[in-house]
Amino acid sequence: MPIRRILSLWFPRLAAERFLRAGASYLDAPFAVVGDRNNAQVLVSLSARASAEGLRAGQPLRDAQAMCPGLITRLANTHADAAFLSALRRWAGKFSPWVAEEPPEGLIIDLTGCAHLFGGEAELVSQAELDCSDLGLTVQSGIADTVGAAWALARYAGRAPGAVRSGDAIDQEAPATRARAAKRRNWERGGPPPPRHGVEARGGRIAAEGQTRTALATLPVAALRVDPDTAASLSKLGLRTIGDLIGVPRASLARRFGQPLVLRLDQAMGHTPESVSPARPMFSFAVRLTLPDPIGLDEDVMAAIDRLLPELEKRLVEKGRGARRLRLQLFRADNTMQTIEIGMARPSASPDRIRPLLILKLDEIDAGYGIDCIRIEAHVTEPVHARQHRGHMDAAAEAVARLNSDMRLDDLIGRLGARIGLERISRAHPADSHIPEKTSHRVAAAWSEPAKNWPLPPTPRPLVMWRPEPVSAPDTPRPPADFRWRGRSLQATAVSGPERIAPEWWLDEPEWRTGVRDYWQVTADTGERLWMYYAHGGALSAGWFCQGRFA
Repeated sequence: MPIRRILSLWFPRLAAERFLRAGASYLDAPFAVVGDRNNAQVLVSLSARASAEGLRAGQPLRDAQAMCPGLITRLANTHADAAFLSALRRWAGKFSPWVAEEPPEGLIIDLTGCAHLFGGEAELVSQAELDCSDLGLTVQSGIADTVGAAWALARYAGRAPGAVRSGDAIDQEAPATRARAAKRRNWERGGPPPPRHGVEARGGRIAAEGQTRTALATLPVAALRVDPDTAASLSKLGLRTIGDLIGVPRASLARRFGQPLVLRLDQAMGHTPESVSPARPMFSFAVRLTLPDPIGLDEDVMAAIDRLLPELEKRLVEKGRGARRLRLQLFRADNTMQTIEIGMARPSASPDRIRPLLILKLDEIDAGYGIDCIRIEAHVTEPVHARQHRGHMDAAAEAVARLNSDMRLDDLIGRLGARIGLERISRAHPADSHIPEKTSHRVAAAWSEPAKNWPLPPTPRPLVMWRPEPVSAPDTPRPPADFRWRGRSLQATAVSGPERIAPEWWLDEPEWRTGVRDYWQVTADTGERLWMYYAHGGALSAGWFCQGRFA
C-alpha cells in the first residue's frame, strides 16, 4: 500500500489579495483588510507592501495609520472570503480529487497516487505556485505523510526556532564579538543552511516519505495546531520545538496540558489517523442584478428583488430543489456589502412565499451611498416533490384544502422566524413515556411536521402542570378532606381516582425519588380542580403533592 502524501496550501494574504485582484488602484500603496475584534478595529490581512512597511496582522488600526499614513483599508467580508476559498478548492481539484477546505486561509489535498502525473511532488508544487502567481495570490506549501505535518511545514518551515539563535545574528552581537563572525560557518552567518536528512528541496517544505519526525523536529510547538496559551506555557518550560516535545512522556503532557496537545502530536506523527474529507459538490443557486445607477429607496430595492426572484425560481425548479435559507447581498457604491439572511419553514421556490419575508427585512437595509448591485443566493436548499392528487373530486378538493392550510401555517412560521428567529419557534410532539412531564417534548417547528394521532392517557391530564408542590395533609393514602396548599386552607368537595404511576427504574429522576405515586383529581371548595398525588416514599419521605390544575 503506498504511503499517504498530503499537500497543505496556505494563503497568508487571502483576504487582502482578493481585494487587490479587483482593484488595480490598490497595487501601488500599502493595503490592509480591517475587522472587529474585542470592540476594536484591527488589521486582519495585509498586502506584501503593507508588511514591508512594518505592519502586522492583529495590529490596531490607529497604530497602523500612525506608522503608515498612506495605508488603504477595506472592511473584512468573511462571506466573500469563504466563497473565494471555495473557488480555490475547485481550482485545486486539478491536482487531486480529494481536496478539503481549511478555513479561513488553507486547503488540504491528498496527493496519494497523483504526484507522478505532474512529474513529481516538487514539480506539482511548482505548478501550484505558478498558478497562484498568475492569480495574484501568495501561497506557501508543505508536503508530508500526515495532515498535521503538512500543515506545520506550510506555515513554519524555514523559520523554526533555533535557525537563528540569540547571539548568532550580527545585529544582536556586542562589538567585541563581531571579529569572530568570519570564522563561523556559512549558514550561521546568514547563508542558506545545508539540507537536513529527511527533508527535500523547496525550503524544507517537502518531507521525504517516512521522515515526518525528522522534518518536524526543529519546528516550534505552535506548528502542532495548539492554542497560543498552550504554546506559551510549553515555551516557559523549555519545550520550544516539536523535537523537545517528542521525548516527554505522553502521560505527563496529558496530565499537565490536557488531551488535545497529545492528540495533535499523535496526528502530526501519524499515530492517530486524520482524514481528508473532500467537500461535497454543492448546488449553486444565485442570481444577480447590476444597476446602472446606485439606488437607496425601499421601492427600488423591492423592484430589483421582484426581477430576480422569478429567475431564481426557474433555476430551483429545474433541479427539483426548494430554498430553505436565502442570503440577500447588497453591494454599495463604496465597495462595502450588507448581508441579510432569511429562513423558511418549508423549502420552496415560489416568489410569493419568499417576497413577504424579504419585505420584513427592509428596515434593516442601510443603503449608505447607494446600492449598485443586488444578489440573492439560496445557499441552503432541499429537494421538493410535486404532489399529485387522485380520486374523486371531493377527495381532491379536501387534499388541496389541507395542503393550502399547511402552507399558510408554514408562511406564518416563516414570518415569525424572520422577526424572532426560526430556532425560537417550537411545537410539541408526543414522547414514549408514561411519566406525566415526559409525555411530550419540544421540537423546532421549522424542521418538523405537526404531530398527529396523539396517544390518549389512561385518565385525563390537567391543562396546566408545574413542578410538584408540597401539600400539608394527613400522611395517609386516602385523599384528605382538609388540606393546605400555597398558604391557603382548602376543603375537598369531590375526588376521583386514583391512577398509579411508577417511576422509570432505569433512570434516576430527582423528582421521583419519593417512589410510586397515586394521582387524584380533587375539587376544592373554591371551585379549583387540582391534580394531586400521594407519594408512597422511596429515597425520600412520603406525603401529598400538587402537580397541576384542570381548566
